[in-house]
Amino acid sequence: MSFAGGRRGRKAAVAGLASMAVAELVSNAVAKPLRGRPRPPKEWIPHDDVDDRPASSSFPSGHTAAAVAFTSAVAPTWPRGATACAVPAVMVAAERVHSGAHYPTDVAVGAVIGLAATALVRAAPRLLLQHPR
Repeated sequence: MSFAGGRRGRKAAVAGLASMAVAELVSNAVAKPLRGRPRPPKEWIPHDDVDDRPASSSFPSGHTAAAVAFTSAVAPTWPRGATACAVPAVMVAAERVHSGAHYPTDVAVGAVIGLAATALVRAAPRLLLQHPR
């Protein structure tokens, strides 16, 4: 993205990475410890890969939070780039449920965290400039 997109691509990539970092921090360092939810029961998963799941809390999906944050942060700067990122972001969310790593609600909350992280990153420069010193 940063190479093929020129200046616009670099700006989009930086916004995406910043939003992704905030989403990962909120989902993995704040939300997961607050809500220790076990992973879905192995009996619910119709394939043998169920033993290869993380041991951490199921709630929320940090992978989904990061994917949605990156995609939504890229969108305002480079809509075509966001379109290219949207399909993998949806695939990540679907795979997290299919693999048995998360409940659908974990993925939904992860997506909300991703969108909120993007809103925070986009508002941060304005909020920092308005802060009285």
